[in-house]
Amino acid sequence: MSLLQDTIRAIQAPSAEISSTVRKKLQILLEGDTPQLGKLLPLLCRYLDMRGCLHPELPQKATVICCADHGVACEDVSAYPPETTAQMTRNYLISRGAAANVFADFANSDLFVVNMGIAVPMDDIPELIDRRIAPGTADMAKGPAMTREQAKASIEAGIGLANDLIAKGYNCFLPGEMGIANTTASAAIAAVFCHLTAEQATGRGTNISDERLQHKIGIVRQSLAVNQPDDNDGLDVLAKVGGFEFGCIAGLILSAAAHRCTVILDGANSSAAALIAQALAPDSAAYLLPSHLGSERSHRHMLQKLGLSPFLRLDLRLGETGGSAIAADLLNAALCAWQSIDENEDIEEEPPFEHRHMGAENPHLTDKTFDFYFHTIMPLDRPSMERCQRRIDNLAKPIYSLGALEQIAVEYAGIDRDERPTIISGDLGLLCFTGQKSNAMQMKLTQAFADHADFRVRLAHLYPSASPAAAFNFGRECGEEMSGFRAIVGLATTEIDPDAPFGTMAADLHQALLLPDGSLRYAEDTFLQHVPAMYRNTISALMGAILASARNSSLILLDDETTCLAARYTAKLCPDVRPYLLPVQPELLQLDLKIPGGLLASLGTSILKASIDMLNNMKTFAETDVAVAADGPGAGRQER
Repeated sequence: MSLLQDTIRAIQAPSAEISSTVRKKLQILLEGDTPQLGKLLPLLCRYLDMRGCLHPELPQKATVICCADHGVACEDVSAYPPETTAQMTRNYLISRGAAANVFADFANSDLFVVNMGIAVPMDDIPELIDRRIAPGTADMAKGPAMTREQAKASIEAGIGLANDLIAKGYNCFLPGEMGIANTTASAAIAAVFCHLTAEQATGRGTNISDERLQHKIGIVRQSLAVNQPDDNDGLDVLAKVGGFEFGCIAGLILSAAAHRCTVILDGANSSAAALIAQALAPDSAAYLLPSHLGSERSHRHMLQKLGLSPFLRLDLRLGETGGSAIAADLLNAALCAWQSIDENEDIEEEPPFEHRHMGAENPHLTDKTFDFYFHTIMPLDRPSMERCQRRIDNLAKPIYSLGALEQIAVEYAGIDRDERPTIISGDLGLLCFTGQKSNAMQMKLTQAFADHADFRVRLAHLYPSASPAAAFNFGRECGEEMSGFRAIVGLATTEIDPDAPFGTMAADLHQALLLPDGSLRYAEDTFLQHVPAMYRNTISALMGAILASARNSSLILLDDETTCLAARYTAKLCPDVRPYLLPVQPELLQLDLKIPGGLLASLGTSILKASIDMLNNMKTFAETDVAVAADGPGAGRQER
């Protein structure tokens, strides 16, 4: 029996016994509020079922970048020349300035780079794992990309590699790939398994022009017509329209499933490889975790076929584990929080938060107070933003391929007035408005997520009978204090009634302040009178904190919908605050998490830190000697 057959026979779907226990315990601990955890709960439960225990150690991660050339590249379907595959492989292991290097470091993951079929000799590259099947595939527009034997060999290469890594203690894999024209192959794979047309399956890949996109669609259509791949035969699909790196990743997934290990998928290409693994062993999909929804047209369909729902919306179009690295950090946060609240359920220890209590006095505010903030918030520094964008455009990657991460880095450069801003320990503070008493479980959750994010937490206790003007002034003072020595301020609230179910305030405010289409119901100068009375001081305090933090040029990470609603109305009153606001959900995170107290703001720091790591630690085309774009928006803007 072959290695492939042995591996497939060893795969069994995980038992749901662990997740059933976890759900029951959380139902008790959260007093029935488990739905408010959103997708964090299935993320946690799915991983615990894979590992088969209640409290596993944090994942031991391996980032595996599989590199191979594609014969279909000769059809001019990419913005970059075929030699880019070899150049980027050198970048991973010699220059060490690629996105994969940065995101592996970000995820605390060890990086492994595999030659599955690069067209030119690569013997001089240290640490490159040689599993080369052939010097690239054949042109699938003219016939099969490879033989069936080569397809099987590429999968078994991935199985063998994963077996070796598992023997060394790795149990969580973040697969990525490098191969010019490989989104043409993944589009064809998606079309076969998801029953899509070439138009539905084919995206821009390396951000090609409209004209080249139409040509690429035609090549995918031609490849499918010429080869007629069988969607009931994973090896047949791989052989006819795949690539050696897809086989390697499929094999890695099969080995991981056989050993009850986890694979966190990144974009469309790793998902296409997962479809091949699923076709060979349907239960292998139970050991997959999604990360983001990428920009390729096919990605949504592939995730649906795999039974996965993404956690992130970052507009990424690069297969170097940017999305999976951030998802791995979300998983770590969920595991740490679960361990904290489960193991410490009987401990009533007060979290080590700073406390600020609102006084009973009602200060007199005049128009001068508001005018001061409305007219002293600085615009972002455009020259720093332009230089930052220019640098990002010339990092060794397809232009605009890191989507929201690029936009966040540029925005923060404008706030920090530095084209290459940094985040250092002590930069992050979480300001959380609460009542006189706080829910004990809320405090445990806030502490667990804030610790993971390296947030220093200050609880600002509102006085129940104070006026909205006094609450605004209190929020303003708290915002001034926090932003005076924190470059990044997370802004959050808890339920004012500590006995209310999580998400009550946000749901009430949503109904009161928004129209059915999600737009603001009231004018900015009258909306406060329509806020339910018990929440009026919370909204007023949030508005004061937002104005003060923006005035001090701090980036403001918004937490749940309560905070976002306050920010939206504040931005209508004072549009100058808008560039300082970073909403986390649903703009970036797709978790449907409704527990307040800074959980979303804490998770948002992961995306922010990844953005700044990308900006500062990747290297340019000139530094890495990688080819620049010859088509699309990168042509003429990228310089070597």
